[in-house]
Amino acid sequence: MPTEERRTRATHSGQALTYAAIGASQADDLMYYPPKGFKPFQARARLGSGDERFQSAAEAILTWGIQRGSGMTVQNIELPVSSDTDYIGLVYDASGQPISPRQPDEGFVYTEDGTPHVSPGVTAELVVQVFGVKFTAPVRVVSVTTDAHRVGFAYGTLPGHPEIGEESFMVEQHDDGAVWLVIRSFSRPSTWYYRLGTPFLRWQQRKATRQYLRALLPARTA
Repeated sequence: MPTEERRTRATHSGQALTYAAIGASQADDLMYYPPKGFKPFQARARLGSGDERFQSAAEAILTWGIQRGSGMTVQNIELPVSSDTDYIGLVYDASGQPISPRQPDEGFVYTEDGTPHVSPGVTAELVVQVFGVKFTAPVRVVSVTTDAHRVGFAYGTLPGHPEIGEESFMVEQHDDGAVWLVIRSFSRPSTWYYRLGTPFLRWQQRKATRQYLRALLPARTA
């Protein structure tokens, strides 16, 4: 059985994302003009204030802490194989606008227990149990932001995911020192049978978002 956050042989690295609007979760007008056929979503929660709170939340974000803290299992993390043609993501400014391609030789960062930090091109499987049924959702990281006061990433869906779309998780520190978590996404069901269960998928999305927002609260990350 695969253990949480274990790197294994590639199973998703050769697959293409299941949507075209890569990076649109960071668009300023997402809530008003989402990609055609997709439903946009946004949620925010204040995590506290101060540099220490921001730094601990940022570290948790970049090591899949928000997913693990919400009850998901993160498994089969695959680091991308470097090549001249790999998509490695963009560098974004503080307002979320792309400013340049990410350099291919930036390398990977690991925690003390060997967990790789989130990096552009990394794939993983998110596993959640709902009413005793296990759902596996393959995703690929499409962008990472590591600015002085804004840290986070976005991932897009791969074949086999119950939905099609993109979701981003950002920790922001405002001028008054307040630290906020911002979650944004656009999505639609991936197949006809998931489309029949759209109300359930939306309910599950709202439930997952509540768990995401709680996952980085001080009591959880202390």
